[in-house]
Amino acid sequence: MNKDWKKNIVLFLISQTISLFGTSLVQYAIMWHITLTTQSGLMMTISIICGFLPMFLLSPFAGVWADRYNRRNLIALSDSFIAISTLILAILFYLGYGSIWLLFAVSAVRSFGSAIQGPAVNAFIPQLVPEDKLTKVNASSGSIQSMVTLLSPMISGALLSLISIEFIFLIDVVTAAIAVCILLMFLHTKPHAKALEKQEESYFSDMNKGVKYIKEHKFLKLYFAFLAVFFVLFAPAAFLTPLQTARSFGDDVWRLTALEVVFSAGMILGGIVMAYWGGFKNKINTMALSCFVVGGCTIALGLVPNFWAYILFMGLFGVVMPMLNTPAMVLLQEKVEADFMGRVFSILGMISSIMMPFGMLVFGPLSDLVKIEWLLVGTGAMVIVLTFFFRSSKVLIEAGKPVVKTNFREERD
Repeated sequence: MNKDWKKNIVLFLISQTISLFGTSLVQYAIMWHITLTTQSGLMMTISIICGFLPMFLLSPFAGVWADRYNRRNLIALSDSFIAISTLILAILFYLGYGSIWLLFAVSAVRSFGSAIQGPAVNAFIPQLVPEDKLTKVNASSGSIQSMVTLLSPMISGALLSLISIEFIFLIDVVTAAIAVCILLMFLHTKPHAKALEKQEESYFSDMNKGVKYIKEHKFLKLYFAFLAVFFVLFAPAAFLTPLQTARSFGDDVWRLTALEVVFSAGMILGGIVMAYWGGFKNKINTMALSCFVVGGCTIALGLVPNFWAYILFMGLFGVVMPMLNTPAMVLLQEKVEADFMGRVFSILGMISSIMMPFGMLVFGPLSDLVKIEWLLVGTGAMVIVLTFFFRSSKVLIEAGKPVVKTNFREERD
């Protein structure tokens, strides 16, 4: 491990925070533009599919690239690709060619960049950070990202009332350029071992080895199966709550802003708690606690009639999300061999990028026929039932136990 790891991870987190800020401004601007312009569950579904399906299609290749090539350079390349597509979008809107369908198209193009970036970032962090610091670093990173997400909707909402949407797109271009400069000019770290080797096998051969690696590990199969079902059930809470707010409480921009701000504030608090607490000794128990609360909050979001009670539960929702995300990420970073990490995270990206849109294919059009409140109550109850099965798996419980490093071997508590 590089002795300058603290300096490197700080530089890396700064670059990703700056990049995330611009990306968040654009994402909120696009989401709110579609929500307030159409108030259609079908249009929201198309938007979500355009943002996730390309990620699913490219993820298998992106995972191989993250294991084969310099991960820092891949992250810089993906940031640049996203910035260029956003710049083109800004120019087209400025020239008067803006439309909902153009936003869908650019969301798909940006999704390709995100597909490359995701596995590379997740595999790059354990390359920079000692294993015993992964939970603290991932939790701290989550809090920083939540802080950006807290500020982004407020700033985006304010900007939308002052300037046209194409100028918000330009902010993303500038922040991406700064992030890339930090990565390439100031972050100096050696590529991982496989990236230094001559790559003689084909992409598909490497891809098949990654799939075989997952099949041979019962923990990974069960873990990914749980996440796949969870992502489907999570879709209404993740994507339909802004539409529910517009329909049930009013389509004012401040309400959508308040929703995102309270959720992000909760995630900041949850990230701080995870950074200092670290969760239960067994990471599966921490994830299970989070999932139980997520299910309960989802049910509550479908039942409360008052907007202020609604955002209170949204805040609690945010608090427990780092208790799910952090151990879920660290568990893979600890258990997966370094040479397979990119491919494993790409499979995780594929699962999230296809299962959540799949959920929206069902729940999005259904939200135009059935009250969103009923969808939230139903999916929340199913999340609670799913968590009982997750917590009862002996394979997952065993995998979640902490690993004690010795000079000669690893021992489980």
